[in-house]
Amino acid sequence: MRAAQKYPVLVALIIGALFMIAPFLIVAINAVKSPAEYSANGPLALPEGLYLDGIQDFWVRVDFGQKLFNSVLISGSVAVLAVILSVLTAYAIGIGRIKGRPWILAFFVLANMLPQEALVYPVYYLSKEAGLYDTRLSVIIVFTVVQSAFGTYLLSSVLSSFPREIIEAARIDGANSWQVLWRIVVPVSRPTIGVLMVFFFIWTWNEFLLPLVMLISNDNQTVSVALGVLQGQRLMDATMTNAAALLGVLPALVFFLVFQRTLTRGIAVGSVK
Repeated sequence: MRAAQKYPVLVALIIGALFMIAPFLIVAINAVKSPAEYSANGPLALPEGLYLDGIQDFWVRVDFGQKLFNSVLISGSVAVLAVILSVLTAYAIGIGRIKGRPWILAFFVLANMLPQEALVYPVYYLSKEAGLYDTRLSVIIVFTVVQSAFGTYLLSSVLSSFPREIIEAARIDGANSWQVLWRIVVPVSRPTIGVLMVFFFIWTWNEFLLPLVMLISNDNQTVSVALGVLQGQRLMDATMTNAAALLGVLPALVFFLVFQRTLTRGIAVGSVK
């Protein structure tokens, strides 16, 4: 009886997985078709052979290697720096129990709800005044602060329930606040920190508006900006468009697959807690 009850859930999961995988497969199939084959057989037909000129032409046209380096540098830096900043601030709020904790957490929630459109002009003006406009560092700083707002809110909620007995025992043994943080709190919270790092990388990779405004030089643009600008110029056929979409999503997908065990472990630990 229980096995029979599981079948509808399994069927629903399979159908949901197909809906998520199908668009990616269609893009991958059309990325290796020639324009003539695409026009003759349509987007759903299987390719008769591997046509890689669309991928190669797109790579050369947008200097995809440079764009890929910029995206990896920005997303990786933001993921690491935002996690570090989140850990430090959440430790002070969640374990340090500073005064006004509810109001501080409310501020971080408000920061997460603030639309990026409201940040465009202030960030643009401040970066101009600081001489950081059109630099990758400016985008790294902005997204580190933005992502750490969510990370601080999440980690502070986790650390607020951290066993006080462990901390007190460490302090009795002579550990200071810094040692308690890096030798006790961080190792125990590693699954949650790993989940945040994966999310921060993927979220930053997919950002478009602020990099579009802040990075106007071709050498500093990210993958998402390069895709949007080139498609806006209408210089690509259907095959190259699919090749661009495939190359744009593939690095993030690879990163997700590499760290999927970290993500799964963090979610599992969080559900058990």
